Amino acid sequence: MPTLNWIGKEAVVDHHRHIPTRLLECDPKLSFGDPDAENLLVEGDNLEALKALLPRYRGQVKCIYIDPPYNTGNENWIYNDNVNDPRIKKWLGQVVGKEAEDLCRHDKWLCMMYPRLALLRDFLREDGMLIISIDDNEGCNLRLLLDEIFGSNNFMAMLVWKARQHLDSRATNGISTDHEYIFVYSRNPGAVRFKGKKRDESKYSNPDNDPRGLWMSRSILGLANAEDRPNLHYDLVDPSTGYNYPCPANTGWRYSRDTMAQKIAEQRIIFPSRRNGRPREKVFLEQLQTQRTGFPSIIDGVFTADGSKAIRAIFGDQVFAFPKAPQLVELLIKQATDEDSIVLDSFAGSGTTGHAVVAANHSDGGTRKCVLIEVLPEVARDVTRTRLQSVCEGYSDTASEVAIEGLGSGFRYCKLGRTLLDEFGDINGEVPFTDLARYVYLLETGVPVPKRPKKDCPLLGVHQGRAIYLLYNGVLGDRRPAGGNVLTNSVLAGLPPHPEGKGSRVIFGEATRLSESTLARENIVFRQIPYSLRES
Repeated sequence: MPTLNWIGKEAVVDHHRHIPTRLLECDPKLSFGDPDAENLLVEGDNLEALKALLPRYRGQVKCIYIDPPYNTGNENWIYNDNVNDPRIKKWLGQVVGKEAEDLCRHDKWLCMMYPRLALLRDFLREDGMLIISIDDNEGCNLRLLLDEIFGSNNFMAMLVWKARQHLDSRATNGISTDHEYIFVYSRNPGAVRFKGKKRDESKYSNPDNDPRGLWMSRSILGLANAEDRPNLHYDLVDPSTGYNYPCPANTGWRYSRDTMAQKIAEQRIIFPSRRNGRPREKVFLEQLQTQRTGFPSIIDGVFTADGSKAIRAIFGDQVFAFPKAPQLVELLIKQATDEDSIVLDSFAGSGTTGHAVVAANHSDGGTRKCVLIEVLPEVARDVTRTRLQSVCEGYSDTASEVAIEGLGSGFRYCKLGRTLLDEFGDINGEVPFTDLARYVYLLETGVPVPKRPKKDCPLLGVHQGRAIYLLYNGVLGDRRPAGGNVLTNSVLAGLPPHPEGKGSRVIFGEATRLSESTLARENIVFRQIPYSLRES
């Protein structure tokens, strides 16, 4: 299989395994709406944010949609699409070393993308898929990169999106580039497929009152010449008139003699009233294997301008260059997800994916959750967050002044905190109980801890019937290194009871001395730390 090589590749292929795990800290002042919606907006570098989220979402995400920088090399917008952003340059210098001085912009882009894609793969369910937008600048490189990380046998499609509505007369070569690409890869070969579109029943009718119901006619011409498929070349006779329809020389018929005879007997072949016509076949709606058609590989009817329109409607200004249209992302999400799936976007930008998820849930009654990551604080807070809140609670269209009804839902706003683990993979001794408690509760439940954790209480809270406990740093009063951090019969007896009187208990601790049968009898799920918090 062809492979892609570039300056700096050796330095980044395993880089994602060495990213330090950092704490996630929810900011209630920047969060909004329904706390049980389990939507997250994380402010921070997506490489570090992904590593922080991995213990919670590994193997749980049904669909990842990302719209990374296209690396066009001539923009001055907030993402700095030529990959010369000072943060990226600093990161490249640290990771790649002196070789970074010789990197062209394509090398830099590949160095940036490789570890992020490698981490993203670990988030996908066994039946999950990655959907990624790109254009000609890095399209070929991205295809080879995805083949290497996901496997070429997991390639599903390269969709073509007609992104430009009107021709661009400014092109120096005289060609208006009207399209972009959307690559689709699965986690496992053949494990997932697009749902397709509902069949257009308006094309079906029943003019002859056939008891088999609605039908439409289709051609019965074949696709092979007589030399290749001689069994499909024969003259077709109408049994009611005896008229002979000569075989089309270059195509033949769709079916062999025996199959055609059976269809004639079942009155599925329609013979024309005029001798110069062609016989056709009845196709009944109810007898089709599925009531859905395939999904087109060319997407038309929604454009980049629609994304800009959606942004201006909320902000009154073009606060983000070239945002994807929410209608496009909603279309893709509905094709790739179930109604209760998790959707991840690690290049959140203006928040189109979050907008699309909320809109999809509103239209079909779904309960999808979205996890968004945005690196630039000013964008995360002033654009992504503002847009999500506006979509959830409603807003006034700045152009028409029409009130747009809110779609409901909500999100938690999180930031990256201190490093969780030290160089040996143990919990950083500077991490206090309260910070670790917030982190493990968020990882276990997807929502922030309901109350500030108490330093002397291992019970953190209850979520959907599960009581969450943390044994760490002498929370039970024993300050010895292992004192109270190991789940034993005596420690179990001293734990606060389940607040609801019944239900499972999830207990985080350094170790357990209880047998599997005891844990099952007591309805306990034990999570060993720091191992349950490590993700390489």
